[in-house]
Amino acid sequence: MKCRHCGEELRLTLVDLGSSPPSNAYLSTEDFNRQETWFPLRVRVCEVCWLVQTEDFVDAEFLFNPDYAYFSGSSDTWVEHCRQYVEDMTGRLGLGEASLVVEVASNDGTLLRFFHDQGVPCMGIEPTAKAAARARSFGIRVVQEFLSAKAADQLVSDGTRADLLVANNVLAHVPAIGDFVSGCSTLLASEGVATFEFPHLLELVAATQFDTIYHEHFSYLSLVSVERVLSAAGLVVFEVERIPTHGGSLRVFAQHAATGRFSAGPGVAEVRSLEATVGVETAAYYIGFQGRADRIRAAFLTFLLEAKSSRRSVAAYGAAAKGNTLLNYAGVGPDLISFVADRNVAKQGLFLPGSRIPIVDEAEIGHSQPDYVVILPWNLRDEITEQLGYIRGWSGSFVVAVPELEVW
Repeated sequence: MKCRHCGEELRLTLVDLGSSPPSNAYLSTEDFNRQETWFPLRVRVCEVCWLVQTEDFVDAEFLFNPDYAYFSGSSDTWVEHCRQYVEDMTGRLGLGEASLVVEVASNDGTLLRFFHDQGVPCMGIEPTAKAAARARSFGIRVVQEFLSAKAADQLVSDGTRADLLVANNVLAHVPAIGDFVSGCSTLLASEGVATFEFPHLLELVAATQFDTIYHEHFSYLSLVSVERVLSAAGLVVFEVERIPTHGGSLRVFAQHAATGRFSAGPGVAEVRSLEATVGVETAAYYIGFQGRADRIRAAFLTFLLEAKSSRRSVAAYGAAAKGNTLLNYAGVGPDLISFVADRNVAKQGLFLPGSRIPIVDEAEIGHSQPDYVVILPWNLRDEITEQLGYIRGWSGSFVVAVPELEVW
């Protein structure tokens, strides 16, 4: 395979997680007796531009199909993150009635609703039908398609130019990353600002967050690699913020290299220095990740087997993509985890891909009173621990597997 950014042959492997179905390909009752499509899940490292990326086995259109069931508004933590972002950007950039905010991969409109409610003109670009429909129900204009350079040209010809272009947690989800960023550059007004949020590769490697690897994530991003991708599209990074979302992310601020109006902020040099110190642009940095992932898998599986042998019941919370990677990598099924509860009604009544564990309403936790509740989206552990605090009433315990097994 060649690097999807610079075209270099890929030889260095970060991790091989075997194979699994796409992490958001949830099964209905009708699907349950049908064969699932499994794909290898391997991640390679480009030793020229240092873009970390999955091997190509599945198309984006297959992954982000009309039944794609992720809704960002189902997490209180994320909703608050969006609210704070909108408040910050509105003041920082002086956005108002004469501005236009464009969010790429706008999902269910959770973020754009805050701009909409403040009277700031906004629109979303979202390829999945269910999420786009949810956003439209709030009165938000949504263009339902994947952003590309060609699609951006059409939007600009129709008069769309973004004073603020928002691309949160989408840069990692696009296979043709150069074409996507070119589209972002085209849509951005000459003195506009684009922000990109994405899980930081340094956090993934440091905490062995292998469960954040799944087919829908085509790239795993450092500032080093992102700056190169943006530069090829005529964009320059002028500030970087480290934020806590998704186990540790970066928020990168970019502008047109030729017409941008902002001077470089201190965060750029800070993160560049951090990445240089740990050796992001060296092969040695990536060696050893596989062994650490294998040890986490073994500890989690041992815990589940011991719980079963001692007749202790185990359920899970959060039908998250990262949970599906963990469960399928460990070979866990409903014999070890009886069900997973989730607040997203679009997922309830379905089954997790691969493991085929049933997804139920949270009320089932109170009804079944499991001895252990495994928090699959560990990045939301504080929110979920508070939400499910009632399990202490029957001496229930919480469990997370990543970055290490913890029971409390």
